[in-house]
Amino acid sequence: MLVMEKDVSPAKSGTIFGVLFGVIMILEFVIMYVIGMKSLANSSIKTFVDISNYLILPLLFIYLGCSNYKNKINYGYISLTECLTIRVSISVIAAIIYASFNIVFNLLFPEFIDEIISISKEEMLKKPNITNEQLEMGLAVVKKMMSPYFLFPITLAMYSFFGLIYSLIIGAFIKKEKP
Repeated sequence: MLVMEKDVSPAKSGTIFGVLFGVIMILEFVIMYVIGMKSLANSSIKTFVDISNYLILPLLFIYLGCSNYKNKINYGYISLTECLTIRVSISVIAAIIYASFNIVFNLLFPEFIDEIISISKEEMLKKPNITNEQLEMGLAVVKKMMSPYFLFPITLAMYSFFGLIYSLIIGAFIKKEKP
């Protein structure tokens, strides 16, 4: 017989999925860094990783979190509100883990920021008719985006926003209200 843990909240049940999501994003980042960011700048690998991090993985982990809560904790039922709660747990935990890692990484390897700025500069210079003023402004934006004060809240907001949309979609399909 399946043991149900009814005292587990939707938010708590999503914690492990948020941790797994955050760790997978860190592993992807480390692999990309080891391979070389410059070689991946306009590659299909980078495109795949971006699609994975902003579409595939959030959908997967929110689905897994909601299904786990529905099937193993809540006796086969889940409401849209519970899906949203699970999403918050997964998205926020993953974003905090990933953003925290990025901040620590940037502090330990400050040359990484220089590499990103260099890659950005090369990409901007490929655009026709770019002025020096536009180039400097674009590079200033890239540098600002790499700062911990900008990186952390933006990462958290982005994953929370995408997670909200995905949880509404998933919740609409798997919800099963208690009679």
